[in-house]
Amino acid sequence: MNLYEAVYGRKSIRGYRMEPLNQTVLSGIFIFLEQMEPLFPGIKTRLEIADCLSGKNKMRGLFKAEAPYYLLIYSEKREKSQLNAGYIMELISLYLTTKGVGSCFLGFTKKKHEEEKDGLEFVMAMAFGRPKGSLLRQGYGVKRLSLEELCVYKERPKTWVKEILEAARLAPSSMNHQPWRFVVYENRIHVFSKLPTNRRMVLNRFTEFDMGIMLANVMVAAEEIWMDLDLIRLDNITHKSLPNNQYLLSILEKTE
Repeated sequence: MNLYEAVYGRKSIRGYRMEPLNQTVLSGIFIFLEQMEPLFPGIKTRLEIADCLSGKNKMRGLFKAEAPYYLLIYSEKREKSQLNAGYIMELISLYLTTKGVGSCFLGFTKKKHEEEKDGLEFVMAMAFGRPKGSLLRQGYGVKRLSLEELCVYKERPKTWVKEILEAARLAPSSMNHQPWRFVVYENRIHVFSKLPTNRRMVLNRFTEFDMGIMLANVMVAAEEIWMDLDLIRLDNITHKSLPNNQYLLSILEKTE
């Protein structure tokens, strides 16, 4: 299984076997991280594995899972830092899936008595380990909105655009909120995030992180189909509103 296949098979795992993973798998996370191109390489991040089997690491939170390990990401607080963190963590989640290891993002869960690491702000925890049940979705069944519900089509999209959109559609998000919306043309996609109907909704806190998860799926699909893409913010798009949505960036084929 490669990362692209993991996009289609991955599911959030809630039940884990409380047993250690091979050290090769654990060290492989950091090797994979070194080889990865983050969304914003200039933003400082740090990852840490909390081993919960030893009893030394206590996790606390509203949605805490009983898992042998947690992966914690810290980031300097800058514009788009949560977008970058979501991107990094989804790629690692897909990587773990290829190794037979399940995972689940858990908002409002963190290591006890710790908010920062070396001056970097805590962003998100991801439980991981060998699943008690099946690692992958059975068949193609997945609880997601259809592309017709997520997209406004301005032109008939090319095949590669359809592939990218389907990978984006399958991305996990907080409470399956799916904050992304797309305005689709023949050879480009304009990406929007849903504006909150209630600005006090707790899910709003994770929207940017979720958008980073979705963009990771996009770039994994692009690599699989040999498409060289640019993720850029276009000045001439910002004034064009999709009702109740905010423009984030555009997905374009790179030109020479």
